[in-house]
Amino acid sequence: MPIESAAPVNAPGLLYELPSVVERLALDALFPVAQPLEVELGCGDASFLVDYASRHPGHNFIGVERLLGRIRKLDRKGRRAGLTNLRGVRIECGYFLEWLLPPGSAQVLHVYFPDPWPKKKHARHRLINERFPVLARAALSPGGLVYLRTDDADYFKQMTDVFAGRREFEPTETPADLAALPTDFEREFTERGVRTLRAAYRRS
Repeated sequence: MPIESAAPVNAPGLLYELPSVVERLALDALFPVAQPLEVELGCGDASFLVDYASRHPGHNFIGVERLLGRIRKLDRKGRRAGLTNLRGVRIECGYFLEWLLPPGSAQVLHVYFPDPWPKKKHARHRLINERFPVLARAALSPGGLVYLRTDDADYFKQMTDVFAGRREFEPTETPADLAALPTDFEREFTERGVRTLRAAYRRS
């Protein structure tokens, strides 16, 4: 197994320590340059987000992840890539979206392979629920986009159902170059022959 190279010693850390969990983020404190913002809710091991941020230096990116080990991978991989347009926030994704992300601040929300909570009694814990389009609309700027991926057919139906009844969103296509960049989970599922289900929506 190849050994990961260490991040540059002088590279600044990419994990943002929240000064408050009851006040909205001051985005100018996160990034050295003000640029269009994209957010990945549940960034896993950050393999997708680091790759994507490297390809789009004219945008800023926030990866949100609850698990400490995963968010540390974002820090390590992002510093190794020399990224200044990437930050990681360790907190629960739904809370971040509702209470910490400033209204109208994001151009794109990425949600890839969220926990499907397959048992019926646990389905209420799903991130993409009937409230999600309302929260997404508040977080997105006009024309902003939501990109969704999952391997779970039941969850995919729920995703498309909750957006179907929202006049403020219209379905659109996931760009080919974006669809071609896999997440860590997607890479594993593809190797096992599991199909990725995708949906995308544009805010009016």
